[in-house]
Amino acid sequence: MEEAVNSTIDPACLQEPPLAIDVIKQLDVFGVCLYSILTFMSCISLLLYLEQCVYIYKKLPYPKKTTIIWINGAAPVIATMSCFGMWIPRAVMFTDMTSNCYFAVVVYKVLVLMVEEFGGSSVFLDRFSDKAFRINTGPCCCCCPCLPRVPMSRRMLFLLKLGALQYAILKTVLSILSIILWTNGNFDLSDLEITGTAIWINPFIGVLTIISLWPVAIIFMNTNSFLRSLNIIPKYAMYQLILVLSQLQTSIINILALDGTIACAPPFSSQARGSMLSQQMMIMEMFIITVVNRFLFRRTYDTLPSEVDLHGISACCILYSLAV
Repeated sequence: MEEAVNSTIDPACLQEPPLAIDVIKQLDVFGVCLYSILTFMSCISLLLYLEQCVYIYKKLPYPKKTTIIWINGAAPVIATMSCFGMWIPRAVMFTDMTSNCYFAVVVYKVLVLMVEEFGGSSVFLDRFSDKAFRINTGPCCCCCPCLPRVPMSRRMLFLLKLGALQYAILKTVLSILSIILWTNGNFDLSDLEITGTAIWINPFIGVLTIISLWPVAIIFMNTNSFLRSLNIIPKYAMYQLILVLSQLQTSIINILALDGTIACAPPFSSQARGSMLSQQMMIMEMFIITVVNRFLFRRTYDTLPSEVDLHGISACCILYSLAV
């Protein structure tokens, strides 16, 4: 009975992802048009980013310009890596991990940007020192309104930065380890056995991701009212959208492919076809986000005035009104 069932399965559905030349040979007219358009979109995303880097480098002061360049690069880097993964299916392991490692650094840079918008760590601490910060934010504690507020201090700010930075470091280390194990045949995303390495590494990376997102959410929820004039809310929304699309969407598609919901289509196995669909969707989505980010970040802003300056301005206004 098992032999009869196995005989109906195309051998290509059980093979490794095809080579790039095999992908090119099986493309029809629609496939050629689709691949050409997606490649063009990824190239435009990269060119827009490079032009944006030149503008930011000339117009913004250090260190804010390096932070914004990092954050702006998330969408075009993911789009470029997805384009490589689309054309070279066997390189998906490397392209996905490159994108994820870059975005891990972006998570930390988003926190740094919000602090730098106030003028840096020293000015930030002068403004919010001993002020109570809400910590019942997502993704960890959004359902815990009973958590006490924590006063902001130098130590608190250091812990928040460390919480975001650990993901950038450990994600890179675990990605390199995963590639080493993969080359030796010990890392396989489809291996869900308790003895497999993927079943241990991936959940641990998920925990690190949640821990890193929490400090960023704490800073945003407690400071976004001061940064509205700098479009911090749409900027943060774009960062969250990249997170959802690059992490959650990709994970859902991979699970559907492993479950067999995404059908095999020779020369692509179910897993390879799911990965291909994920890469194609990612290119289109990251292209749109790149264009939106261009309008959000292509502006120069003055440093926000401190509370002392605000009080001074208010006093001057009052004196002027009395004099008049």
